[in-house]
Amino acid sequence: MRVTAANLVHAIGKLPRDIHYQYADTSTTTKLIIERVDYPEGPIIVKRYGTKLNPNAASAKSVSLSSSMIWRLANAMVPGKPINLERVFGSSYNSRSALEALLLHTPEFYTTKLDRLEQRGSTQKVKAGHKHLLFLPDEPHENGVMGRKVLDMQVSEVSFDVIYEGVTLEAAQAISGVDIEQARRHAQIQIALVLIGQQLGFRTWIAANDRSIEYAGRRIAEMDSVIGSLDAEKVLTAYPEATSAARLIDCIWFRNGRLMPAVMEVEHSTGVTSGLTRMKGFFDLGPALRDIRWTIVAPDELRKKVFDQANLAQFKSMDVRFFPYSAVDELYSLCQRRKPTGITDDFLDCFMERCVAA
Repeated sequence: MRVTAANLVHAIGKLPRDIHYQYADTSTTTKLIIERVDYPEGPIIVKRYGTKLNPNAASAKSVSLSSSMIWRLANAMVPGKPINLERVFGSSYNSRSALEALLLHTPEFYTTKLDRLEQRGSTQKVKAGHKHLLFLPDEPHENGVMGRKVLDMQVSEVSFDVIYEGVTLEAAQAISGVDIEQARRHAQIQIALVLIGQQLGFRTWIAANDRSIEYAGRRIAEMDSVIGSLDAEKVLTAYPEATSAARLIDCIWFRNGRLMPAVMEVEHSTGVTSGLTRMKGFFDLGPALRDIRWTIVAPDELRKKVFDQANLAQFKSMDVRFFPYSAVDELYSLCQRRKPTGITDDFLDCFMERCVAA
């Protein structure tokens, strides 16, 4: 559903007038009183007090929540997707927290905090995050009471438009050779690749040893568009040895039963050579399709290492592509926000870099 300024104004207009509303950050002493609501799209006039200059309701200062501000927030709203008001408004609109506070007291809005994925080199840490505004029209709470919700989601520091739901750590820990935070990031990238593929019309194979990972309470093998067996893929039916070699490839995209737009290994600092070796085993035994992108997906700072390894004599024939994490996040965000359709496989080349010079 598309949210409009009129929707937000109408919801705030239904709030009781005898309540003094608090902000999402309960440590602040500032309170709000609704003075006037102008339909259909604002402005909304509130009185604000609890500051040094306006310590009590008698000295409350009138503030206007403009129609343009309300529209800007409405245009950013997507059901179920947390949004950060600092990202929506930047340095504009000093009264944005007042608008947020009023909306949080309407039935369809909640405040939530998302952990932040901090990327430093190939190491990832989970940090306490920032508050977000969450629109849940199918889960209303009591009118006039602030809605709060705890979510198992994380926001990527690479692109704050990218939000990952919770990965079950016990399952992620089973990925050998990496610590728990690297395993979490590995799983998140695989999830992103599945959802990108789904939006672009691909069916996805996920490595046999990663299929028990749980994401948002659901095993990755049970996600829509994830295939259950490589044996059923027409493009591989004549290559049983290749099918066996492909079982442990992190991610393979299939299209129309005849094409493989990309074969991808998600790697960290120690795994580039092993990933290339797994792909090479599949490359040597499988169908010689021209448009397969043999791809290493890795942190951005591993670019030189990926390029160096991809240009070794034993791997050069694969014409390897580099798909950095930042580009995965960017494409994932685009697919989630814009839902692109009708594009060709060549679109992938905008996000992948060829490692071997033509």
